[in-house]
Amino acid sequence: MMSKVLAVQVEAAAKAAGLVVVSAEPGEKYAGGATAKFTLAPAGDPRKTQLLELSEGFEFGRQDLNDGVRAYLAESARRLKNPRPDCYFTLHGLPLSFGQFGWPFHESTSGADTSLVHGEVHLEDGVDHALHAKVAVSMTVTFRDVVAAPEQPFAEGFIYNAVRKTMDQGQLELVKSGNRQPVPLTTRYYSVKQKKFIFNDTSEEQRKSFLAGKVYWLSGVLGGSEPVWLLDPRDIQYLDATLDELRGTAAALVAEGLVQPAGDAEYGTPTAKLMARRDAYLEQLARTLQSIKPAFNEEMRGGLTNM
Repeated sequence: MMSKVLAVQVEAAAKAAGLVVVSAEPGEKYAGGATAKFTLAPAGDPRKTQLLELSEGFEFGRQDLNDGVRAYLAESARRLKNPRPDCYFTLHGLPLSFGQFGWPFHESTSGADTSLVHGEVHLEDGVDHALHAKVAVSMTVTFRDVVAAPEQPFAEGFIYNAVRKTMDQGQLELVKSGNRQPVPLTTRYYSVKQKKFIFNDTSEEQRKSFLAGKVYWLSGVLGGSEPVWLLDPRDIQYLDATLDELRGTAAALVAEGLVQPAGDAEYGTPTAKLMARRDAYLEQLARTLQSIKPAFNEEMRGGLTNM
């Protein structure tokens, strides 16, 4: 049975962020206890929803955790304005959706001193070809020390970025069926000196290419040209940029006639000039998909190995 106290606390935090709890139900049982699942939606707009899963024993009474959840929900409310809030773009040109993540981190049952969270990533290029990757994100003991809590609001952002980074490195394969693929989460993604996560070292040109591609795919192809959030903090972290840098990147794309600002200028839509780059984006997508397809699998299928 779900904790009524937790339900009241989540409802209050959601309301403060401009969200409503559409439904609440008991979640999964695991070795450390049980979870509660809350479906959230923007107030007055139930079309777009987000699932929040917390341990039933989550401590809203701790000020740092309370503040963290409220900040997470405020950010989620802005992301839920996107036509596809579940979709993200990678530096190497892949539009991806994230889903089926089971929270919080669970202790490994294999004897390894790690914690795991499972999820799925799907290719979202407007074609129904079922390419996806089931992932098992593992967190080391050392890494746990830099995470406030192994719960969704505190880990989802950097986990999604770790998956994007691993995909960029060609270490995840998009397939129609297959086993879970590992995504190791280690302290190499975290700067103790700067006290922040670092996934990429990008130039202004790379950021322009990324943001233009994001608007092309997430708005132009997948979102019916509805506005997408240009200044998503998860992208800022993924690109190792600052808010001002990404704001400048967005302004440069507007000046070049590639992006049309919408609303408060933190959102944008593609122009006809950007959509005219379709062939270039499809070629980039094809190259990346080929690069993450393990060559040794093809060699084994062709009987070209000595094994």
